[in-house]
Amino acid sequence: MRRLIAHLDMDAFYASVELLRYPELKGQPVVIGGGRRHQPVVREDGRREFARLRDYAGRGVVTTATYEARAFGVHSGMGLMKAAALAPDAILLPTDFDEYRRYSRLFKAAVAEIAPHIEDRGIDEIYIDLTEVPGAQEPAGSDPLGGVRAVAQAIKDNVRRATGLSCSIGVTPNKLLSKLCSDLEKPDGLTLLAEGDLQRRIWPLPAKRINGIGPKASAKLESFGIHTIGDLAAADPRWLVAQFGQSYGRWLHEAAHGRDDRPVVTYSEPKSLSRETTFERDLHARHDREQLGVIFTRLCEQVAADLARKGYVGKTIGVKVRYDDFRTLTRDHTLPHHTADAREIRRAAGLCLKRVPLERRLRLLGVRVGSLCKASEAPAREAQAPAAREEALPYTLPLF
Repeated sequence: MRRLIAHLDMDAFYASVELLRYPELKGQPVVIGGGRRHQPVVREDGRREFARLRDYAGRGVVTTATYEARAFGVHSGMGLMKAAALAPDAILLPTDFDEYRRYSRLFKAAVAEIAPHIEDRGIDEIYIDLTEVPGAQEPAGSDPLGGVRAVAQAIKDNVRRATGLSCSIGVTPNKLLSKLCSDLEKPDGLTLLAEGDLQRRIWPLPAKRINGIGPKASAKLESFGIHTIGDLAAADPRWLVAQFGQSYGRWLHEAAHGRDDRPVVTYSEPKSLSRETTFERDLHARHDREQLGVIFTRLCEQVAADLARKGYVGKTIGVKVRYDDFRTLTRDHTLPHHTADAREIRRAAGLCLKRVPLERRLRLLGVRVGSLCKASEAPAREAQAPAAREEALPYTLPLF
């Protein structure tokens, strides 16, 4: 039985979700990454007025962009000011991670209806083991991959029916090649790697396209004249070990030849859940106390809601701050029991903040809950739901 592994990647996921909300923007360059102040404004005639990238001022970064915006050179992780120089007329929209998570759950459920053996790799991508899906091993006429092609197309169709969104799928014998192939025919692509296609379709690609070859390794390979995956495949494996070390050098050789025996891991327990936010402007603990308090409380409430939705409780509460000079600092506090209660999480996170120097302005604040276990597996006294409280959480930071 041939091993059939698929990698599914949603197309420009965040931007595509926003286009469902604002269909009039379809076909236009749209950048996601703004803040609440970049919400569209409804005019008197009922039409929406959108923020333009040219009017942006700040230090935010691009979360994602439509393919029309990418044609101008805009990409994820780029500073919004730089993106504005490349595509000043692009529409700028705020991020809405709650909505993206909702669509993430929808598309994964749609896939599971056809192929339940799924490895979750993030909000917009998964691996799928199609090896034993009914019909996947069958040829269709002269096409030896006709059966799995039909299964992959059925998955794409089901995702579109459930979400209105398109995805791209690569199907090969392993995870490494499938991730490469899912990117070859974007958007709305379906790529299958037949026997003998490695040299023709994979080896001409840049070596840095292999997941696991980062910027430093890519630059080092290029300094040796190794630019493509084919160049890497032709390199002496002993030379690779000498240059990159035993483990990584051997892996480079195996990856270039398309060999990867990693299984599709269908389940793994999360180690922690967290929420964080980057401010549109640097905030000071004293001068912006009230605003920070609102943000801090909202983060605690959000992570508590995440715990409840996923059925977990945790006992190690942590905070993360990033200063205006980009230094990052974390502090943790371990409770004597597990909890998913927002008030208790906030109280423990406040204790962590007391151990954080707050003289400098802050650009990021985050809250994390670790040492997780299933709520049903926590000791009985810990698993009890907290008593209902009518009062809202206090919107102040107790140490300021």
